[in-house]
Amino acid sequence: MFRLFILALTLFFPIAVFAQSSGDDYTWWNKLHDWQEGDPGWRTFFIMSPGYQGPNALPVPDVKKGIVAESTEIEFTASAHFMEGDPTQDISGRLFVPFAKGRIAVELYGVILEHFAFSEEIRNKRFARIEDGKGFANGDLYFSTLIQLWKDRKLPDAMLRMACKTASGNQLAGARYTDTPGYFFDVSFSKKILLNEKSSLRPFASGGFYSWQTLDELNLQNDAYMYALGTDLAVDAWNLSASCSGYSGYKEQRDKPFQLNFELKKNFKSKAFRFQYLHGIRDWEYKTFKFSFIWYLKPVG
Repeated sequence: MFRLFILALTLFFPIAVFAQSSGDDYTWWNKLHDWQEGDPGWRTFFIMSPGYQGPNALPVPDVKKGIVAESTEIEFTASAHFMEGDPTQDISGRLFVPFAKGRIAVELYGVILEHFAFSEEIRNKRFARIEDGKGFANGDLYFSTLIQLWKDRKLPDAMLRMACKTASGNQLAGARYTDTPGYFFDVSFSKKILLNEKSSLRPFASGGFYSWQTLDELNLQNDAYMYALGTDLAVDAWNLSASCSGYSGYKEQRDKPFQLNFELKKNFKSKAFRFQYLHGIRDWEYKTFKFSFIWYLKPVG
């Protein structure tokens, strides 16, 4: 466990600081947004919602499926996000450690390094203060605890997730991360349906609550309900998954992201490959491709 902790610190400790220098000249921004000396600070211009941030600032949380995995997992993912005016690439990592005979697990994940190059139109829409729209960022770190409520009963399997979003991401000036904390929790359900000896279906659904801090002086917090619905098809060591997921904030500021998720995963004895495609439908409008390599420190059965 100590070695895993050290590995986690190595993976997620920021490898560089890309913050803007305090000596940068923001005269262009002041003129563009008619900011005058004595007006509220520039941070109050930012809208903390997925529709006015980069793809990794307030993403829809990964869909859970009612099961706490039994193997410790280390995962690295390369992602490419496509949206007109804001192409983004990143490398992320995840550490998953189950204990208590697989009834409880802790998860640590986040974007290690992000590269962005947004257009002038996107820059102005988001009130960003990076004039050329280009740069790098370190992402937020997430911690979560997963608890198996029950499993292998007549009822669908059920799992509780409780997660915390830290404010470790930088580049608020580029509207890449919010520089504010948040939290979410949900309960997910699923039921395995055998088709034959080699294949099965697992329909799943989840519902929960998501809350994050904003920079709005009148409403310092946005609250949202979370939801997801989908199914897995497992054939031998292959797994195909399709789902929809999202959350709905109350501020009506493009804070109701909704997306479709597709996944193809191939399991081996001690590792796995996974390809994902995320299709933003509302408020989070990116088209994202993800490729992941996963190590199982205890082989899957």
